[in-house]
Amino acid sequence: MRTRTTLAAALLALAVLTAGCSSADSKPEASASPTQDPGEAFMSAVTNAGLDSYADGVPPAEELGAFPPQWCDGLDSGHSVEWLYDMQQGNLYPIGQTWGTEKTDAYEVLVLGVRTHCPDHSDAVLEELRDNGLY
Repeated sequence: MRTRTTLAAALLALAVLTAGCSSADSKPEASASPTQDPGEAFMSAVTNAGLDSYADGVPPAEELGAFPPQWCDGLDSGHSVEWLYDMQQGNLYPIGQTWGTEKTDAYEVLVLGVRTHCPDHSDAVLEELRDNGLY
């Protein structure tokens, strides 16, 4: 009985040890590489876009950066870009107390936010904007 218990424990230990190992031919997971925070990536993309609306300075990250997660939530719920930006519906047009965004720039900001925060919606957002002649 002791031999069977020892053998079973050894086999279990071997299974646990080899479960985490991978063969030399396997490729590293895509998620294994370090990634940039979506909020930082978004603000960097907005800054680098050189939008006319922000010629005097990009809005504060805590204000503008609050929009992409909300856009993603709206898109996850099946809403359209039109719904997101409608002041009576989504009311998620990128505007603050001391700053605003021109309409064509607002669509660019939305695209940048979707790309950094919920890229699975990028194709649908671009399609809607293009179909409506907005992008």
